[in-house]
Parts: sequence; structure tokens; C-alpha cells
Amino acid sequence: MSASTLDAYLNSQSPDRAAVSETVRFLATAAMATRSLIAQSSASALGAAAGGRNADGDFQRHLDVSADEAFLAAARQAGVRYYCSEEIDSAVDLNGPQQLALAIDPLDGSSNIDTNVSIGTIFSILPARAGEPAESFLQPGRNQLAAGFFIYGPQLALALTFGAGTRIFVHSPRLGTFVEAVRPSIAEKTDEFAINASNYRHWDDAVRLYVDDCLKGSAGPREKDFNMRWIASMVADAYRILIRGGVFLYPGDSRRGYANGRLRLIYEANPIAMLIEQAGGAATDGISAILDLAPSSLHQRTPLVFGAAREVARIGRYHTEPSVIAERSPLFGNRGLFRA
Repeated sequence: MSASTLDAYLNSQSPDRAAVSETVRFLATAAMATRSLIAQSSASALGAAAGGRNADGDFQRHLDVSADEAFLAAARQAGVRYYCSEEIDSAVDLNGPQQLALAIDPLDGSSNIDTNVSIGTIFSILPARAGEPAESFLQPGRNQLAAGFFIYGPQLALALTFGAGTRIFVHSPRLGTFVEAVRPSIAEKTDEFAINASNYRHWDDAVRLYVDDCLKGSAGPREKDFNMRWIASMVADAYRILIRGGVFLYPGDSRRGYANGRLRLIYEANPIAMLIEQAGGAATDGISAILDLAPSSLHQRTPLVFGAAREVARIGRYHTEPSVIAERSPLFGNRGLFRA
């Protein structure tokens, strides 16, 4: 495979995708500016609270606000009609000429800024709909025209899909542009999983048993040894899975406010699910495909499982096929990622 620049790839898209390509181009420019801000500022300054909370009630950091401003400006330059962000309460009508809706998490993993862990920007591009601005975002992820994320790590990289495979572009400081690095293909099987094990006591039985079976290794029912990974930055975990496989779980649990997990369907789960599916993997809420879910609110949360297709399917069976595990717990048929 000969290396291609992001510009060349965007220019190769069909004419009816020209507005989508142009939007990605402006987002890439905003990502480069955000990367520069991250690199040039001290961790303490970037991690300082901005004095407010975002639409989900999380404390905003200065970089959260700066990133949102940068990507909002990029959306305006691209002529996007509607904009929805984690950092604002409601969708915004930008009155742009392009019938596109941009949903974005301007800075995923920003709680890790102080510790110099990779963070990123996740985005979803949807067709605009008539009616109130929010209506354009309350459609299943299958309708996405494009999705991707930028990751600000040792390299600035972009994982991108237009619905015909996933591609990863890495920014070249020498060339001043993004260059295609790999077209990931996620293996169906894996021996690596990512989950926040500190929440073990809060999980439903099916999730606990799945993790228990993995941890028993070659002596257990899986008959192989597993590695466990957890970065606590979803873009970093997703990038690792795109590059070397694995499975990621963020289930709902019994803590107050966590019944449906903490990840947002529209601007986190949907774009990640599209990228993963287009790379040969799968993404579910534990049972149903993420991209088939119809959002009912802008900041709706969802449990999320994604990665190796066969492993994601196996996790689903821990919830839907109690006969597989009935000999160890007869209660499993009534438990799942969702809590009453």
C-alpha cells in the first residue's frame, strides 16, 4: 500500500460527499491547533478547572473549553448546519449552507491531562434533518456519513471512516499534513480485554462472570491466558484495539447514575462503533448493536462493549443465553448490563 495523504483521500471521495470531506478537513486543522495547545502548555495549566460544568455535570477544564471553541469554529468554517457537543447543553443551529450535523466530544479523557495520558477528540457527521436542531442528532448511528477521532499521544493520529473501511492517518510534522499509516483489521478473537476492574463489586453477575472466566486463564473455562488493559481514555483504548485487537467494556452498574454506564451514545459510542465495525469488529450495549439504537436525548448514555467480533458476541451470550452458564449461576437469565 502506497502512503496517501489525508487531503488526497478526501479529494478522492465522491462529489456527493464533498461537504463531508471538507468538514473533516477543517476538523483536522482544528485538531492540529489543539495538539499545539496541549504541547505548549503546562499540565497544571491545562488541567485547571475552568469554573463550570459541562452538559453532563462534569467539571470543565480550560482545555475542554478551548477545544470546544476550536471545533465549533471549524464547524462554522465548514458550513455545518447543526452542532452538538459534550460541553454545551443543547444543539446549536449554525445556519450553515451544508445540510450536515456535527456531534463531537471535543476532548475525550480530559481528566487524564495532568498525568500526560493520551486524550482525543471524537466526532460524528450526520445528515441534517428538518425541524429543531436536536432532531438531526436523534437518529440511529447507522445514518452516520462519517465518523472518527483524533488522538493526541506520542503521535497526532486520525482514525476515520466514511463507511467503506477504517483508515488511520498520522500527522507528519515534516510534511505538515496527515499521511495514511494503516487500514486496520480487528481480529475476531482476542486474549486481551479492557475494563475498570475497580468497579467489580458494582457490576451485574454476567459481567463479573465474564471477567472471572478471563482471569482464570488457561486453567479456567476459556482455556487461555488473558491480559487486562485499562487506560481510562476511550480514544486511547480504541486506538489500541484498532491497531492490535482486544475488547473494551464499559457496562452499566449499580452505582447511582451509572445504570446505563457513562459514555454518551451520540458523540462517543456511535462514532467509535462505526469505526470498529468498519475495521471488522463489533460494538454493542452488551446485547444490541450500538448503531441500531435510536437516541431519545442529546446526552443519552449507554453501556458499551466493542472490539473483536467473536468476543463481543460471547459477552452478549453471558447476558442472553443463561443455559451456557446456568450451572454456575441460575440467576443469570434475569440479569444484564441494564438494571431495573
